[in-house]
This record gives sequence, C-alpha cells and structure tokens, in this order.
Amino acid sequence: MSPKERGDVAGVLVLDKPKGPTSHDVVGKLRRALGMRRIGHAGTLDPMASGVLVMLLGEATKLGPYLTAHDKAYEARVVLGRGTNTLDAEGEVTAEAPLPAWLTEEITQVTQGRAGTKITQALDLERARTEQAPPAFSAIKVQGAKSYDRARRGEAVELAARPVAVRSIELRGAGILEPERLVFLDVSLDVSKGYYVRSLARDLGLALTVPAHLGALRRTQSGPFGLDAAKALGAPAEELRAAVLPLAAAVRLALPVAVLTAEGVVRASQGKRLGAAHFSEPPPPPRPDEPSEGEESGTSAWLSPEGRLVAVGKWDHDGYVVQRGFTDVSVDREVESEMHVVSGRRFPP
Repeated sequence: MSPKERGDVAGVLVLDKPKGPTSHDVVGKLRRALGMRRIGHAGTLDPMASGVLVMLLGEATKLGPYLTAHDKAYEARVVLGRGTNTLDAEGEVTAEAPLPAWLTEEITQVTQGRAGTKITQALDLERARTEQAPPAFSAIKVQGAKSYDRARRGEAVELAARPVAVRSIELRGAGILEPERLVFLDVSLDVSKGYYVRSLARDLGLALTVPAHLGALRRTQSGPFGLDAAKALGAPAEELRAAVLPLAAAVRLALPVAVLTAEGVVRASQGKRLGAAHFSEPPPPPRPDEPSEGEESGTSAWLSPEGRLVAVGKWDHDGYVVQRGFTDVSVDREVESEMHVVSGRRFPP
C-alpha cells in the first residue's frame, strides 16, 4: 500500500505542547491521531515545558538535522533561593538559602520597573556567554551512557562546556511565589542550538550568590516556526492535517532555496554531483551567522522547476552534493524505485 493510500502526509506541523508529556509522548499521540508511524520532532522540550514543538511528518523527518539547528526563543521563570538536582522545579531540592538583603532590595526595584545593578550584571554575563555546561540530567552520552541515567544512579556527572550563542536576554519582571515565599525573575531569551535554559537558572543563581532553579519554561519560537501557527495537541485529526505545512513551503521558510533545471532534477534524484549549470537559480552563498561546521552548515533546499522539494545539499569543494533526497508521497514505492528517486546508498535516512 502506498503512503497516499494509507493517508500519510509529508510536511511540518507546529504544535503547542502542553506541560506534562515528554516530546516522545507527543510523537506517540500524534501517530495515533494521524494514523501514521513516520513522525519525529525538531528539538526536545522537557515535560515541565510548554510551547512550540516542531513535528516532522513523513519525508519531513529528513529535515531533522537542519531544523534542530535553528535558534530558539523562550519565556522562562528563574526561582531564586532553592536549587534542585535537575535544575528545574521537578527535581529534588539540593540547597536552600535566604536571599541577601541587597538582592531582596534589587528584586523590589525590578517589581517597580527599575533594574537592579547586580541583576543587570548577572544578565550581562549571560549575554556574553559563548560556552555553557549542560545539566547533569540531560540526554548527552558519557562513556556510552546517557548522562541522566548516571545522575539518577547517584553518580557525580560533570559535562564539558559546549559552544552556545546568546542572541538576547531581557528581564520581564519579578515577584514572589506563594505560599513558599520564593522569589522569581521572569526573562525572555533568544539562544542558539544546544543552549539549556535550566543551565541559565543555575548560572544566574551562581552570579547572584544564591541557589536557583528553572520554575517554568515556554518556547515561543523555533527558527521560523512560532506559537502563532501552533495547534493544540488535542485538536481534531482533520484540523491537524489541514495545518501541516507541505515540504516545499516548509523549506522555503527554514532554509536557503535553490531551483534546479530539469537535468539537475534527474542528477539530484540519482544522487550525482551537480554543477552551477544544473541550477536555474543557484544556492545562495552562506550567511555570516551560519555554522561553519556540521551537517547543517552551508546547506540549501533544492526545488524542481515546478516547486517540488527534490533534495537538500551543499557545496563540497568542486561541486554540489546531495545530503538528503526527498520523494513525493503520492508516488508508489514501485514507481519510485523505477525512477531511481529512492536510494538508501545515495540518500542516507
């Protein structure tokens, strides 16, 4: 049975993830709602977090490496005076301390619309950050085991700092959490791939000399995909299907785009190296802010003259090479094979 006959769709669906389920749970719920198996996501959200979760359906799962590389925007609440082992509100309390008088005074200033000096300095330190130590409770592997598994066993886990970029951090307000009388700071931030907002809470606490943890988190943007286009996880299947952004439309938003000639379509579909003559609109040059390393660096989406997504590729020394090939779900697998469109050797999954 072809994907079309099964009712599979290919494209990007933006969900507003609620608090509670894991990103893996969301994948499972969406599989059941749409009756299809090939679904992934671009960028995990912790169970306590809500907001934009970019879902990849069918052939769009091949876009994962490129869409996860996008910057993310968040609204976060940092709770001061209490630290946890997971660096968020769901962890076990590991430290508590009263706020020093100067910090209490600065919090009061924030509630009155004025920024305290040391709070401002702590945020400036974070804005200048170029490396960040991930939380011990994360999926990063250490000697073949996920870091959170080792941390749950009580092992001391210290992860090496990783490159990150902070585009902006703005202080939005402050207040008191009742009934525990814990103080919080609300911030909005725009950060690069690999940035942990839980680590932000830890590091702000260190700068302000008090334990801290992440009290709440909402992702408002993932690359070009924002809450304005997001659908509720529990929306009817028909509404979810109608909200799926087709492949070509999604890559026009998410990646630089080039247009192939008819001959270029054939060569790209066969996984062959291309030259400039195989594009009617060649890939644009890399932007200064694009990563210089990694699979997502210097990539562009290649469309057919009719506007169908054929491949994602990049310049490689003396020509353009295919990184991912894409097929039309309306075409049966038998026909795809005859057209040489699908090739596990040429197009890695």
